[in-house]
Amino acid sequence: MDYRLAIENTPETVPGGTGVLLLHPSTGETDRIDTDFLKTDTDRFLVISTRTTAREVKQKLDHYDVDESKADILDTLSIERGYSRRNADDVHYVSSPDDLEGILDVTERFLTNTDGKRRISLDSITEMAYYADEQRVHDAVADLLDLLAEHDAVGLFHLSKGVHDEEQIERFMGMFEAIVDLDRDGDVETDFSKLE
Repeated sequence: MDYRLAIENTPETVPGGTGVLLLHPSTGETDRIDTDFLKTDTDRFLVISTRTTAREVKQKLDHYDVDESKADILDTLSIERGYSRRNADDVHYVSSPDDLEGILDVTERFLTNTDGKRRISLDSITEMAYYADEQRVHDAVADLLDLLAEHDAVGLFHLSKGVHDEEQIERFMGMFEAIVDLDRDGDVETDFSKLE
């Protein structure tokens, strides 16, 4: 199954199982790329949010006119920060961004229990690495990429360039077949050559 992309300087479609790494500056505005990715050619999507709460994710989806009825949200912050949680079928919680097993479990359930074209957005690898050690995060990202391949889904994984050293960035880049590099001015460079 092929998925259309709405990201500049990228191929028109990518095959199911593709993980796209979104490199961005620490202060980079990724919402436009993220929401365009989620609302294009999609039946269901899961936002794994390690940076904002479910309420903030819903506000972003609403602001960018993304169909919220297609959304599941995994909130990794509210429990740890003691925020109130509202029970809903489409909002899931784990205890903190370093509950990597919980994140994988929710993702696998989402992919197993939904049909059609599914997308996942992980925002962000950087926040996960802030809470958990890099090797555990590396392993979790590898497991998420395996789930995408197993279920013919696609994913967008955020990584902040300003936080990680060059070796860490290169290591994460080596896991992905598709790279989108956003600079401070909002310009986009891409490398999808491994998909060819």
